[in-house]
Amino acid sequence: MPQPVKTISVEELKKMMDEKADFQLIDVRERSEKEFADIGGTLIPMGSVLGRVNEIEKDKPVIIYCRSGNRSGRVIAALQEKFGFTNLYNLAGGILAWSDKIDPSVRKY
Repeated sequence: MPQPVKTISVEELKKMMDEKADFQLIDVRERSEKEFADIGGTLIPMGSVLGRVNEIEKDKPVIIYCRSGNRSGRVIAALQEKFGFTNLYNLAGGILAWSDKIDPSVRKY
């Protein structure tokens, strides 16, 4: 049975950023999306994640996000199933939630 996808709220992510916690942030959107609205994070588009799995940390929390949380959730489920990751968190609501709750200057699309 596949393990459930863990989530983290935008408020929790902001706190981790403010406290300079040790984690990895990965954006699975396309380059054009990142150029339009960005909260940092390493760009590894959804279509290339499985081929770049060696770039994903295994020994610290990894927060993966997209526009709304749908793509990142699917990416995490695939990584957990195929590679056994246990340290992945989906940013609930993605960039849209970040814009709504943390930083309204991040443009929505």
